[in-house]
Amino acid sequence: MPAPIRVVLLATALAGVSAPARAHAQGSPYIRLDHPLLPLLEHLIARGDVEDPSPMMRPFRRSDAARVLAAADTSDRSPQAAVLRRLRRAFEDSAGNRWILEGRAGAQAFTHARRELLHPAGPDGARPYTELSGSMTLANLVLATRPTVEPRLVDDPDWLGRRDVEVAGRLAEAYISAQFKYAQLFYGQMDRNWGPVGLPGIPLSNYGYERQGVAIEVGTSNIRLTALATDLQDQTDSLGQLVHRYYFVHRLQLRLSRSLVIAPWEGMIVAGPGRNFETRYRNPLSFGYLANTIGLGDRSNVLLGLDLQWRALGRTTLLAQFALDDFWYDDRDQNRDRWALTVGAQGPLGNTLAWQALYTQVSSLALRAFNPADNFTDGGVGVGRNFSDQDQLTLRATLPLRTRWLLAPELTVLRQGEGQINDPYPPQDANGVRTAPALFIGVVERTYRAALGISGRTGPLDLAASAGFHHVVNSEHVEGQSADRFEGRLQATLGLSWQGALQ
Repeated sequence: MPAPIRVVLLATALAGVSAPARAHAQGSPYIRLDHPLLPLLEHLIARGDVEDPSPMMRPFRRSDAARVLAAADTSDRSPQAAVLRRLRRAFEDSAGNRWILEGRAGAQAFTHARRELLHPAGPDGARPYTELSGSMTLANLVLATRPTVEPRLVDDPDWLGRRDVEVAGRLAEAYISAQFKYAQLFYGQMDRNWGPVGLPGIPLSNYGYERQGVAIEVGTSNIRLTALATDLQDQTDSLGQLVHRYYFVHRLQLRLSRSLVIAPWEGMIVAGPGRNFETRYRNPLSFGYLANTIGLGDRSNVLLGLDLQWRALGRTTLLAQFALDDFWYDDRDQNRDRWALTVGAQGPLGNTLAWQALYTQVSSLALRAFNPADNFTDGGVGVGRNFSDQDQLTLRATLPLRTRWLLAPELTVLRQGEGQINDPYPPQDANGVRTAPALFIGVVERTYRAALGISGRTGPLDLAASAGFHHVVNSEHVEGQSADRFEGRLQATLGLSWQGALQ
C-alpha cells in the first residue's frame, strides 16, 4: 500500500482518539478465526439461537459477539442457555481503557504440514508451538498483536515466508483499528474470510495465512460498505521485467429485511511492470468492472460476486456465494466462462445439535488468466480459493459438550480435476476457440472423507483437532489407482493471561 495512504489512515485513526466525546461506542478487538471458543459461537449462529453479527464476513469484534449473545434468551436451563452465558462472559469487554496479555505454549501434530486436509502436502510430524498475544484499548482505538513461533511453517507449501530457518514464526495478528458508530478504520494484518463459514471464501480467505492491508467499514446494520486494499508479491514476467501486483476487494451489504441479507462484491487484481496502485482502483464506491475494465479498457482481472443469506424456514438459514471471473460481455467465443459458487443451508437439529450442508464448485479455468500476473493468487497461493477445477459437498453436524467443547462429525466428497490455479491458461485452437472443458480437466480424483473434529477451552488448555479417514479414487489423477489413508492435525496449548485497566 502506498505510504501516503497509510499515513493518512493512521493519522485519521489517531485523530479520532482525541475526540472521545463525539464517539458513540468504545473500541473492541476482533475475535481471531482460530479462537478456541469461536466454533461454539458459530454453532449457536448455525442453530439460529444467536443472530449472525456479520453475515458471511469474518472476523467480527468481541463487542459484536457480546451484543448478539446478550440479545439471545438465557433464561431457561437448556444446554444452549448455559453455552450462551459462558460465551457472553468470555467475550464481554470491560468498560474503560484496558490491556490484555496472554502467553501460550504447546505442540502441533499433523499427518501433512499443509493446514488444508483435503489436498495433503508436505511431511508429517510434531512440532512445538508458542504465541504471545496482547491488545490495548484506548477509547475508540484498538491495538493488537500476536507473534507466534511455529516451526511447522517451513514444511507447509502454502507458507510464503522463509524456509531456510529451523525456527520459523509469523505475525498472526498485528493491527491498529479506529472504531466509531458508523465507521471503522483498520491498518495491519489478521485472518479474514468472506463467505459461508466452513469453507474458504471466494473473494478473500485465510487459506494462505493472515493478510496485511488497509480496510474501511462504513454504515449501519442495514447498509454497510467494506473495502480492503492489499499488496501482493511481485512476479517476473517472460521478459524478465518485475511486475508489481495489488488486490482490491469491496462489498456492499444490504439488509432487505430481518431475514434477508444480500451483498454484491467485487475483487480486482492490478498488475504490471512498474505499475502503481492507482487511486481509481482503491475507490470503495467505484464499480471497477464498469469504470476501469469497460470504461478505460484496462485489462485488470475483475471478479464479480454476490452473497446471499436468507433465514427462510423457521430457524433454517440458506447461504449462497456466486462469482464470475473476468466476464466477457462480447467476443464470448474467444474466452471460456469462469465461475465459482457456494450454496448451503444450516439450522437446528433437535434440542442441542446444529447441522450444515455446503456445496461448492470452481470451474476449470477460474481464478487464473491469460497473463499469470492477473491470477487471483499471492506468491502462487490463492487469495480466496487455492484450487480450481473442483466441486465439493460437505455435511457437518456440531454438538457442544459441557459448555466447553464442540464435537463436529463431517462427511465430505471432493472431486478434483487436473486443472490447477497456477497452470498456464490454455491456448485457442485454430478457430480461435478455447476447448478446455468448463469443469473437470483430465482424470478426476475423488476423495471421500469421514472425519471428527473437536475444539474448545477448559482452564488453561486450548485444543483444536480434526481426524478423518480418506478413501481416494483415481489417486494422483491416475485412472483406477486408489488409496486409503488417515489425515489429521492437532494443536494443543497451555496458557496464562493477565489484564488490567489503563489509567
